[in-house]
Amino acid sequence: MSSFPDYYKILNIPKNASTDDVKQAYRKESLKTHPDRLANASPQEKKTATEKFQAVADAYYVLSDSQRRREYDALYSTRSSSDKSDDPNASSTFFNTFANMFASAAGGPTGTTGDQRGQRPDADHVFGDVFEDLLRPEVESRVPWWAWLGAACGAGIGFIVANIPGVLVGAYAGNRLGAIRDAKGKSVAAVFSDLGGNQKAEILRALAMKVLGSAL
Repeated sequence: MSSFPDYYKILNIPKNASTDDVKQAYRKESLKTHPDRLANASPQEKKTATEKFQAVADAYYVLSDSQRRREYDALYSTRSSSDKSDDPNASSTFFNTFANMFASAAGGPTGTTGDQRGQRPDADHVFGDVFEDLLRPEVESRVPWWAWLGAACGAGIGFIVANIPGVLVGAYAGNRLGAIRDAKGKSVAAVFSDLGGNQKAEILRALAMKVLGSAL
């Protein structure tokens, strides 16, 4: 293999970065490289952006898991500086071989398509999972009253807006918002106001990309 993907360089973090550092770096780099930011891009520009976005997801997939990171670091240490690259193509040509090292690992990877282990992560799923974690309830309620009420209200609003597809989307959104209230004991607006400025910006930009198909 001519080039080795430097996932630390792709995420712009040092080799001794903590797991939390990896997650924070992924949030930042995924927002910068998300292809939906390029509303008027040419097909080639979209393709390049998608490759970068995938490489960032690959980097997060590898470095956010302790076992995968140990295996990666063992290989990383055998490569010279000239062999290491932040070129997305280095990740695309290397990742399948690297992922197969974990085919027998305990527990399947998150963000992959299908149930088979050792697959390359789905970049869009990784993106959604990481940003959903920002508002994930800290403690699950035993009786999720607000989650049920939120699902019902969301379904009603969704039906008004977009009939059956709207019901599905509205019910899911209402359920997740209700689950936050069940866990926190206060409104979602109050929970949101307690977050730091960077987290608020990240959530708003993620929602914009999901709902509108472009980043603010």
